[in-house]
Amino acid sequence: MSTPTFSNYINGEWIESAKTFEDRNPANTDEIVGLFCKGTAKDVEDAAAAAEAAFPAWSAMPAPARGAILFKAAEILEKQFDLLGAEMTREEGKTLPEAKGEVRRAINIFRYFAGEGSRLPGHLVPSERDRVHMFAIRKPIGVVGLITPWNFPIAIPAWKMAPALVCGNTVIVKPASVSPLCCWRLVEALHEAGIPKGVINFVAGSGGELGQALVNAKPVKAISFTGSNEIGNWLHAEGSKRHLRLQLEMGGKNPTIVLNDADFNSAVENVVNAAFFSTGQKCTATSRAIVEDGIYDRFLEALVERTKKLKVGDGMKPGVDIGPCVDKGQLETVLKYIEIGRKEAGEPLCGGHRLDKGEYAKGYFVEPTVFANVTECMTIAREEIFGPVLAVMRAKDFADAMRIANDVPFGLSASIQTSNVSRVFDFVYKMEAGLLTVNLPSAGVEYQLPFGGTKESSFGPKEQGPAALDFYSDYKTIYLKY
Repeated sequence: MSTPTFSNYINGEWIESAKTFEDRNPANTDEIVGLFCKGTAKDVEDAAAAAEAAFPAWSAMPAPARGAILFKAAEILEKQFDLLGAEMTREEGKTLPEAKGEVRRAINIFRYFAGEGSRLPGHLVPSERDRVHMFAIRKPIGVVGLITPWNFPIAIPAWKMAPALVCGNTVIVKPASVSPLCCWRLVEALHEAGIPKGVINFVAGSGGELGQALVNAKPVKAISFTGSNEIGNWLHAEGSKRHLRLQLEMGGKNPTIVLNDADFNSAVENVVNAAFFSTGQKCTATSRAIVEDGIYDRFLEALVERTKKLKVGDGMKPGVDIGPCVDKGQLETVLKYIEIGRKEAGEPLCGGHRLDKGEYAKGYFVEPTVFANVTECMTIAREEIFGPVLAVMRAKDFADAMRIANDVPFGLSASIQTSNVSRVFDFVYKMEAGLLTVNLPSAGVEYQLPFGGTKESSFGPKEQGPAALDFYSDYKTIYLKY
Protein backbone atom coordinates (compact mmCIF):
# COMPACT_ATOMS: atom_id res chain seq x y z
CA MET A 1 0.00 0.00 0.00
CA SER A 2 1.50 3.33 -1.10
CA THR A 3 1.94 6.19 1.36
CA PRO A 4 -0.58 9.01 0.72
CA THR A 5 0.68 12.48 -0.12
CA PHE A 6 -1.20 15.52 1.18
CA SER A 7 -1.00 18.75 -0.77
CA ASN A 8 -1.11 22.33 0.41
CA TYR A 9 -4.34 24.21 -0.21
CA ILE A 10 -4.15 27.68 -1.73
CA ASN A 11 -6.95 29.67 -3.39
CA GLY A 12 -9.27 26.68 -3.44
CA GLU A 13 -6.75 24.40 -5.17
CA TRP A 14 -4.66 21.50 -3.89
CA ILE A 15 -1.07 22.54 -4.63
CA GLU A 16 1.67 19.94 -4.95
CA SER A 17 5.38 20.57 -4.51
CA ALA A 18 8.56 18.75 -5.42
CA LYS A 19 9.67 18.46 -1.81
CA THR A 20 7.80 16.54 0.88
CA PHE A 21 8.30 15.69 4.53
CA GLU A 22 7.23 12.65 6.53
CA ASP A 23 4.50 12.42 9.16
CA ARG A 24 5.55 9.36 11.21
CA ASN A 25 3.80 7.39 13.92
CA PRO A 26 5.62 8.08 17.23
CA ALA A 27 4.54 4.69 18.60
CA ASN A 28 5.99 2.87 15.58
CA THR A 29 8.48 4.91 13.62
CA ASP A 30 8.46 2.35 10.80
CA GLU A 31 5.00 3.64 9.86
CA ILE A 32 4.73 6.76 7.74
CA VAL A 33 1.23 8.17 8.24
CA GLY A 34 1.61 10.43 5.22
CA LEU A 35 3.85 12.64 3.14
CA PHE A 36 3.14 16.37 3.20
CA CYS A 37 4.10 18.85 0.54
CA LYS A 38 6.72 21.18 1.96
CA GLY A 39 5.54 24.73 1.58
CA THR A 40 7.79 27.70 0.93
CA ALA A 41 7.74 31.42 1.62
CA LYS A 42 6.38 31.84 -1.92
CA ASP A 43 3.44 29.58 -1.03
CA VAL A 44 2.67 31.80 1.95
CA GLU A 45 2.83 34.88 -0.29
CA ASP A 46 0.43 33.22 -2.76
CA ALA A 47 -1.90 32.21 0.07
CA ALA A 48 -1.85 35.76 1.47
CA ALA A 49 -2.67 37.20 -1.95
CA ALA A 50 -5.53 34.72 -2.40
CA ALA A 51 -6.88 35.48 1.08
CA GLU A 52 -6.69 39.22 0.43
CA ALA A 53 -8.58 38.84 -2.84
CA ALA A 54 -11.25 36.67 -1.20
CA PHE A 55 -11.78 38.97 1.77
CA PRO A 56 -14.23 41.54 0.32
CA ALA A 57 -16.81 38.96 -0.80
CA TRP A 58 -16.42 36.73 2.26
CA SER A 59 -16.69 39.60 4.74
CA ALA A 60 -19.75 40.90 2.86
CA MET A 61 -21.50 37.52 3.09
CA PRO A 62 -24.10 37.53 5.88
CA ALA A 63 -22.61 36.02 9.02
CA PRO A 64 -25.36 33.35 9.29
CA ALA A 65 -24.42 32.19 5.79
CA ARG A 66 -20.78 31.91 6.85
CA GLY A 67 -21.98 29.93 9.86
CA ALA A 68 -23.92 27.58 7.58
CA ILE A 69 -20.66 26.53 5.91
CA LEU A 70 -19.19 25.71 9.32
CA PHE A 71 -22.29 23.67 10.18
CA LYS A 72 -21.89 21.72 6.94
CA ALA A 73 -18.17 21.14 7.60
CA ALA A 74 -19.06 19.82 11.06
CA GLU A 75 -21.41 17.27 9.48
CA ILE A 76 -18.64 16.13 7.12
CA LEU A 77 -16.26 15.72 10.07
CA GLU A 78 -18.95 13.80 11.98
CA LYS A 79 -19.09 11.21 9.20
CA GLN A 80 -15.30 10.78 9.46
CA PHE A 81 -15.28 10.56 13.26
CA ASP A 82 -13.61 7.14 13.63
CA LEU A 83 -11.08 7.83 10.87
CA LEU A 84 -10.08 11.16 12.41
CA GLY A 85 -9.58 9.62 15.84
CA ALA A 86 -7.39 6.84 14.47
CA GLU A 87 -5.34 9.24 12.36
CA MET A 88 -4.70 11.47 15.36
CA THR A 89 -3.47 8.55 17.46
CA ARG A 90 -1.22 7.41 14.63
CA GLU A 91 0.36 10.81 13.99
CA GLU A 92 0.42 12.37 17.49
CA GLY A 93 0.47 9.33 19.77
CA LYS A 94 -2.30 10.04 22.29
CA THR A 95 -4.59 7.15 23.14
CA LEU A 96 -7.55 6.45 20.87
CA PRO A 97 -10.17 7.43 23.51
CA GLU A 98 -8.38 10.75 24.07
CA ALA A 99 -8.10 11.30 20.32
CA LYS A 100 -11.79 10.64 19.78
CA GLY A 101 -12.62 13.03 22.60
CA GLU A 102 -10.60 15.73 20.88
CA VAL A 103 -12.27 15.07 17.52
CA ARG A 104 -15.65 15.42 19.23
CA ARG A 105 -14.54 18.73 20.69
CA ALA A 106 -13.42 20.01 17.27
CA ILE A 107 -16.80 19.14 15.75
CA ASN A 108 -18.60 20.86 18.62
CA ILE A 109 -16.37 23.93 18.24
CA PHE A 110 -17.32 24.25 14.58
CA ARG A 111 -21.00 24.01 15.53
CA TYR A 112 -20.67 26.46 18.42
CA PHE A 113 -19.07 29.17 16.30
CA ALA A 114 -21.35 28.41 13.37
CA GLY A 115 -24.17 29.44 15.70
CA GLU A 116 -22.32 32.64 16.56
CA GLY A 117 -22.89 33.71 12.96
CA SER A 118 -26.52 34.36 13.87
CA ARG A 119 -25.62 36.21 17.07
CA LEU A 120 -22.47 38.29 16.46
CA PRO A 121 -23.13 40.88 19.14
CA GLY A 122 -22.53 44.61 18.95
CA HIS A 123 -23.55 47.46 21.24
CA LEU A 124 -26.66 49.62 21.33
CA VAL A 125 -26.73 52.35 23.99
CA PRO A 126 -28.74 55.55 24.54
CA SER A 127 -27.20 58.89 23.67
CA GLU A 128 -27.05 61.93 25.95
CA ARG A 129 -28.12 64.03 22.96
CA ASP A 130 -31.58 64.44 21.54
CA ARG A 131 -32.48 62.38 18.45
CA VAL A 132 -29.05 60.70 18.22
CA HIS A 133 -28.93 56.96 17.70
CA MET A 134 -25.65 55.30 18.80
CA PHE A 135 -24.47 51.78 18.13
CA ALA A 136 -21.35 49.74 17.41
CA ILE A 137 -21.10 46.80 15.03
CA ARG A 138 -18.39 44.19 14.61
CA LYS A 139 -16.15 44.17 11.57
CA PRO A 140 -13.57 41.53 10.56
CA ILE A 141 -9.84 42.22 10.75
CA GLY A 142 -8.83 40.95 7.31
CA VAL A 143 -6.29 38.24 6.52
CA VAL A 144 -5.38 36.22 9.62
CA GLY A 145 -2.44 33.83 10.05
CA LEU A 146 -2.89 30.82 12.36
CA ILE A 147 0.10 28.88 13.70
CA THR A 148 -1.05 25.74 15.50
CA PRO A 149 0.76 23.23 17.77
CA TRP A 150 1.14 19.47 17.59
CA ASN A 151 -0.32 18.45 20.95
CA PHE A 152 -3.98 19.22 20.12
CA PRO A 153 -3.74 18.83 16.36
CA ILE A 154 -7.45 19.18 15.58
CA ALA A 155 -9.02 21.04 18.52
CA ILE A 156 -6.68 24.04 18.49
CA PRO A 157 -6.86 24.57 14.70
CA ALA A 158 -10.64 24.32 15.04
CA TRP A 159 -10.90 26.86 17.83
CA LYS A 160 -8.77 29.31 15.84
CA MET A 161 -10.31 28.71 12.39
CA ALA A 162 -13.97 28.73 13.36
CA PRO A 163 -14.20 32.16 15.06
CA ALA A 164 -11.86 33.69 12.50
CA LEU A 165 -14.08 32.53 9.64
CA VAL A 166 -17.45 33.29 11.18
CA CYS A 167 -16.29 36.84 11.92
CA GLY A 168 -15.60 37.31 8.21
CA ASN A 169 -11.82 36.99 8.09
CA THR A 170 -9.86 35.01 5.53
CA VAL A 171 -7.27 32.58 6.86
CA ILE A 172 -3.84 31.06 6.29
CA VAL A 173 -3.14 28.15 8.63
CA LYS A 174 0.31 26.72 9.25
CA PRO A 175 0.08 23.44 11.25
CA ALA A 176 2.82 21.80 13.32
CA SER A 177 5.00 19.65 11.11
CA VAL A 178 4.87 16.58 13.38
CA SER A 179 1.06 16.36 13.27
CA PRO A 180 -0.34 18.19 10.24
CA LEU A 181 -2.93 15.63 9.07
CA CYS A 182 -5.68 16.53 11.55
CA CYS A 183 -5.54 20.18 10.54
CA TRP A 184 -5.51 19.15 6.87
CA ARG A 185 -8.75 17.22 7.46
CA LEU A 186 -10.42 20.38 8.80
CA VAL A 187 -9.44 22.27 5.65
CA GLU A 188 -10.61 19.35 3.51
CA ALA A 189 -14.01 19.43 5.25
CA LEU A 190 -14.33 23.18 4.67
CA HIS A 191 -13.44 22.66 1.00
CA GLU A 192 -16.10 19.98 0.66
CA ALA A 193 -18.58 22.25 2.47
CA GLY A 194 -18.19 24.78 -0.34
CA ILE A 195 -16.13 27.51 1.27
CA PRO A 196 -15.20 30.07 -1.42
CA LYS A 197 -11.75 30.06 -2.98
CA GLY A 198 -9.08 31.86 -1.00
CA VAL A 199 -11.05 32.05 2.25
CA ILE A 200 -9.08 29.23 3.89
CA ASN A 201 -5.50 28.35 2.93
CA PHE A 202 -3.23 25.61 4.31
CA VAL A 203 0.57 25.65 4.05
CA ALA A 204 2.67 23.01 5.83
CA GLY A 205 6.42 23.03 6.26
CA SER A 206 9.28 24.64 8.14
CA GLY A 207 8.16 26.70 11.10
CA GLY A 208 11.06 29.13 10.73
CA GLU A 209 10.61 29.84 7.03
CA LEU A 210 6.82 29.90 7.00
CA GLY A 211 6.53 31.81 10.28
CA GLN A 212 8.80 34.54 8.97
CA ALA A 213 6.85 34.61 5.70
CA LEU A 214 3.56 35.03 7.58
CA VAL A 215 4.96 37.93 9.59
CA ASN A 216 6.31 39.54 6.42
CA ALA A 217 3.21 39.04 4.24
CA LYS A 218 1.68 42.51 3.81
CA PRO A 219 -1.95 41.30 3.54
CA VAL A 220 -1.71 39.59 6.95
CA LYS A 221 -3.23 41.79 9.67
CA ALA A 222 -3.23 39.39 12.65
CA ILE A 223 -1.54 36.19 13.84
CA SER A 224 -2.82 33.72 16.42
CA PHE A 225 -0.12 31.39 17.75
CA THR A 226 0.00 28.49 20.18
CA GLY A 227 3.40 27.03 21.02
CA SER A 228 6.60 27.66 22.92
CA ASN A 229 7.56 30.85 24.74
CA GLU A 230 10.68 31.12 22.61
CA ILE A 231 8.73 31.30 19.35
CA GLY A 232 5.94 33.35 20.90
CA ASN A 233 8.39 35.98 22.10
CA TRP A 234 9.99 36.06 18.66
CA LEU A 235 6.59 36.56 17.05
CA HIS A 236 5.84 39.37 19.47
CA ALA A 237 9.07 41.16 18.60
CA GLU A 238 8.74 40.67 14.84
CA GLY A 239 4.98 41.19 14.59
CA SER A 240 5.08 44.37 16.63
CA LYS A 241 7.31 45.96 13.99
CA ARG A 242 4.32 45.79 11.62
CA HIS A 243 1.75 46.51 14.35
CA LEU A 244 0.17 43.11 13.77
CA ARG A 245 -2.67 42.10 16.04
CA LEU A 246 -1.21 39.20 18.06
CA GLN A 247 -2.66 36.41 20.17
CA LEU A 248 -0.03 34.24 21.83
CA GLU A 249 -0.70 31.13 23.92
CA MET A 250 2.56 29.77 25.29
CA GLY A 251 3.97 27.78 28.19
CA GLY A 252 2.88 26.79 31.66
CA LYS A 253 4.25 25.31 34.88
CA ASN A 254 0.92 24.43 36.36
CA PRO A 255 0.37 23.57 40.03
CA THR A 256 -2.20 21.40 41.73
CA ILE A 257 -2.54 22.30 45.41
CA VAL A 258 -3.64 19.38 47.59
CA LEU A 259 -4.83 20.36 51.06
CA ASN A 260 -5.26 18.20 54.15
CA ASP A 261 -9.06 18.29 53.85
CA ALA A 262 -9.21 17.15 50.21
CA ASP A 263 -11.19 14.11 49.11
CA PHE A 264 -8.06 11.97 49.20
CA ASN A 265 -8.79 9.38 46.50
CA SER A 266 -10.21 11.94 44.10
CA ALA A 267 -7.18 14.17 44.62
CA VAL A 268 -4.84 11.31 43.74
CA GLU A 269 -6.81 10.52 40.57
CA ASN A 270 -6.98 14.16 39.53
CA VAL A 271 -3.24 14.69 39.90
CA VAL A 272 -2.41 11.49 38.01
CA ASN A 273 -4.83 12.42 35.25
CA ALA A 274 -3.52 15.96 34.87
CA ALA A 275 0.14 15.03 35.12
CA PHE A 276 0.32 11.98 32.88
CA PHE A 277 -2.61 11.63 30.48
CA SER A 278 -1.76 12.71 26.93
CA THR A 279 1.81 11.86 28.04
CA GLY A 280 1.88 15.14 29.95
CA GLN A 281 1.95 16.94 26.59
CA LYS A 282 -0.66 19.55 27.49
CA CYS A 283 0.02 23.20 28.18
CA THR A 284 -2.46 22.86 31.06
CA ALA A 285 -0.94 19.66 32.49
CA THR A 286 -0.01 19.55 36.18
CA SER A 287 3.76 19.53 36.53
CA ARG A 288 3.87 20.55 40.21
CA ALA A 289 1.83 18.87 42.94
CA ILE A 290 2.02 21.11 46.02
CA VAL A 291 0.84 19.02 48.96
CA GLU A 292 0.07 20.27 52.47
CA ASP A 293 2.39 18.83 55.10
CA GLY A 294 -0.30 16.93 57.04
CA ILE A 295 -0.97 14.47 54.20
CA TYR A 296 2.26 14.77 52.22
CA ASP A 297 3.75 11.36 52.98
CA ARG A 298 0.46 9.49 52.63
CA PHE A 299 -0.43 11.30 49.43
CA LEU A 300 2.99 10.69 47.91
CA GLU A 301 2.77 6.97 48.64
CA ALA A 302 -0.69 6.69 47.06
CA LEU A 303 0.36 8.81 44.08
CA VAL A 304 3.35 6.61 43.32
CA GLU A 305 1.29 3.44 43.72
CA ARG A 306 -1.35 4.75 41.29
CA THR A 307 1.26 5.97 38.79
CA LYS A 308 2.92 2.57 38.67
CA LYS A 309 -0.38 1.06 37.50
CA LEU A 310 -0.49 3.22 34.36
CA LYS A 311 -0.02 1.27 31.14
CA VAL A 312 2.33 2.80 28.59
CA GLY A 313 2.06 1.73 24.96
CA ASP A 314 0.66 2.24 21.49
CA GLY A 315 -2.42 4.40 21.88
CA MET A 316 -4.32 2.29 19.34
CA LYS A 317 -4.28 -0.69 21.72
CA PRO A 318 -7.04 -1.17 24.32
CA GLY A 319 -6.07 -0.62 27.95
CA VAL A 320 -3.23 1.78 27.22
CA ASP A 321 -3.23 4.90 29.42
CA ILE A 322 -0.20 6.76 28.09
CA GLY A 323 1.17 6.90 24.56
CA PRO A 324 4.60 7.98 23.34
CA CYS A 325 6.23 11.38 23.23
CA VAL A 326 5.40 13.00 19.92
CA ASP A 327 8.87 12.73 18.38
CA LYS A 328 12.54 12.13 19.09
CA GLY A 329 13.21 15.74 20.01
CA GLN A 330 10.46 15.82 22.63
CA LEU A 331 11.61 12.47 24.05
CA GLU A 332 15.15 13.81 24.40
CA THR A 333 13.85 16.94 26.13
CA VAL A 334 11.93 14.85 28.66
CA LEU A 335 14.91 12.57 29.32
CA LYS A 336 17.15 15.63 29.75
CA TYR A 337 14.86 17.04 32.45
CA ILE A 338 14.67 13.66 34.17
CA GLU A 339 18.46 13.66 34.44
CA ILE A 340 18.37 17.22 35.79
CA GLY A 341 15.77 16.06 38.31
CA ARG A 342 18.03 13.20 39.43
CA LYS A 343 20.84 15.66 40.12
CA GLU A 344 18.57 18.09 41.97
CA ALA A 345 16.12 15.87 43.87
CA GLY A 346 17.62 12.39 43.76
CA GLU A 347 16.28 9.22 42.17
CA PRO A 348 12.60 9.45 41.19
CA LEU A 349 10.19 7.37 43.25
CA CYS A 350 8.90 5.78 40.05
CA GLY A 351 9.68 5.93 36.36
CA GLY A 352 12.62 7.89 35.06
CA HIS A 353 13.59 5.71 32.10
CA ARG A 354 13.01 5.38 28.40
CA LEU A 355 11.12 2.24 27.36
CA ASP A 356 12.83 0.81 24.29
CA LYS A 357 12.59 -2.97 24.47
CA GLY A 358 10.04 -5.37 22.98
CA GLU A 359 6.79 -3.62 22.08
CA TYR A 360 8.43 -0.28 22.84
CA ALA A 361 11.45 -0.72 20.57
CA LYS A 362 10.16 1.40 17.68
CA GLY A 363 8.56 4.25 19.61
CA TYR A 364 9.37 7.27 21.75
CA PHE A 365 8.15 5.89 25.06
CA VAL A 366 9.12 7.08 28.53
CA GLU A 367 7.91 5.97 31.94
CA PRO A 368 5.67 8.33 33.93
CA THR A 369 8.02 9.82 36.48
CA VAL A 370 7.50 11.20 40.01
CA PHE A 371 10.13 13.23 41.87
CA ALA A 372 9.63 13.87 45.60
CA ASN A 373 10.82 16.61 47.94
CA VAL A 374 11.27 19.08 45.10
CA THR A 375 11.98 22.65 46.21
CA GLU A 376 11.18 25.96 44.53
CA CYS A 377 14.69 26.69 43.32
CA MET A 378 15.03 23.44 41.36
CA THR A 379 14.91 23.52 37.58
CA ILE A 380 12.19 20.86 37.43
CA ALA A 381 10.03 23.12 39.60
CA ARG A 382 10.43 26.16 37.35
CA GLU A 383 10.82 25.15 33.69
CA GLU A 384 8.20 23.59 31.44
CA ILE A 385 9.03 19.96 30.60
CA PHE A 386 5.99 19.01 28.49
CA GLY A 387 6.16 15.35 29.32
CA PRO A 388 5.10 12.80 31.96
CA VAL A 389 7.24 14.20 34.77
CA LEU A 390 5.72 15.36 38.06
CA ALA A 391 7.48 17.34 40.78
CA VAL A 392 5.90 16.83 44.22
CA MET A 393 6.49 19.70 46.64
CA ARG A 394 5.73 20.07 50.36
CA ALA A 395 3.83 23.10 51.73
CA LYS A 396 3.50 24.05 55.39
CA ASP A 397 -0.09 25.22 54.99
CA PHE A 398 -2.48 26.79 52.50
CA ALA A 399 -0.73 30.17 52.51
CA ASP A 400 2.61 28.52 51.84
CA ALA A 401 1.09 26.43 49.04
CA MET A 402 -0.28 29.54 47.36
CA ARG A 403 3.06 31.28 47.65
CA ILE A 404 4.84 28.33 46.03
CA ALA A 405 2.18 28.01 43.32
CA ASN A 406 2.50 31.66 42.27
CA ASP A 407 6.30 31.73 42.43
CA VAL A 408 6.92 30.97 38.73
CA PRO A 409 6.96 33.18 35.62
CA PHE A 410 3.98 31.31 34.13
CA GLY A 411 0.28 31.57 34.87
CA LEU A 412 -1.75 29.34 32.59
CA SER A 413 -3.73 26.86 34.70
CA ALA A 414 -3.92 25.81 38.35
CA SER A 415 -6.00 23.44 40.44
CA ILE A 416 -6.89 23.05 44.10
CA GLN A 417 -8.13 19.93 45.87
CA THR A 418 -10.04 20.87 49.03
CA SER A 419 -13.44 20.69 50.74
CA ASN A 420 -13.03 24.13 52.37
CA VAL A 421 -15.16 26.74 50.59
CA SER A 422 -13.19 29.64 52.04
CA ARG A 423 -9.96 28.17 50.71
CA VAL A 424 -11.62 27.75 47.32
CA PHE A 425 -12.50 31.45 47.12
CA ASP A 426 -9.08 32.53 48.39
CA PHE A 427 -7.61 30.38 45.61
CA VAL A 428 -9.96 31.83 42.98
CA TYR A 429 -9.08 35.42 43.82
CA LYS A 430 -5.38 35.07 44.64
CA MET A 431 -4.11 32.44 42.20
CA GLU A 432 -2.13 34.01 39.35
CA ALA A 433 -3.45 31.92 36.47
CA GLY A 434 -6.03 32.34 33.74
CA LEU A 435 -7.67 28.92 34.09
CA LEU A 436 -8.59 27.54 37.51
CA THR A 437 -10.15 24.22 38.48
CA VAL A 438 -11.48 23.05 41.85
CA ASN A 439 -11.51 19.34 42.68
CA LEU A 440 -10.83 18.59 39.01
CA PRO A 441 -7.65 18.00 37.00
CA SER A 442 -5.83 21.18 35.95
CA ALA A 443 -6.04 19.98 32.34
CA GLY A 444 -9.34 19.72 30.54
CA VAL A 445 -11.27 22.70 29.21
CA GLU A 446 -14.51 23.30 27.37
CA TYR A 447 -15.01 25.57 24.38
CA GLN A 448 -17.86 27.72 25.78
CA LEU A 449 -15.68 29.85 28.08
CA PRO A 450 -12.58 32.03 27.54
CA PHE A 451 -9.24 30.23 27.54
CA GLY A 452 -5.85 31.77 28.19
CA GLY A 453 -3.28 32.52 30.83
CA THR A 454 -1.50 35.38 32.57
CA LYS A 455 2.10 36.46 33.09
CA GLU A 456 4.43 34.81 30.54
CA SER A 457 1.89 32.19 29.49
CA SER A 458 -0.24 34.37 27.24
CA PHE A 459 -0.46 37.65 25.37
CA GLY A 460 -3.48 39.27 23.77
CA PRO A 461 -7.21 38.53 23.88
CA LYS A 462 -8.44 35.17 25.12
CA GLU A 463 -9.40 32.23 22.93
CA GLN A 464 -12.64 30.21 22.89
CA GLY A 465 -16.14 31.10 24.01
CA PRO A 466 -17.58 34.55 23.25
CA ALA A 467 -14.17 36.08 24.03
CA ALA A 468 -12.73 34.55 20.85
CA LEU A 469 -14.70 37.08 18.81
CA ASP A 470 -12.73 39.93 20.40
CA PHE A 471 -9.50 38.93 18.68
CA TYR A 472 -10.97 38.15 15.28
CA SER A 473 -13.11 41.28 15.00
CA ASP A 474 -13.01 44.96 15.74
CA TYR A 475 -15.72 47.55 16.34
CA LYS A 476 -17.13 50.20 14.04
CA THR A 477 -18.98 52.83 16.07
CA ILE A 478 -21.81 54.89 14.55
CA TYR A 479 -23.48 58.13 15.73
CA LEU A 480 -26.64 58.89 13.75
CA LYS A 481 -28.66 62.10 14.01
CA TYR A 482 -32.26 61.73 12.91
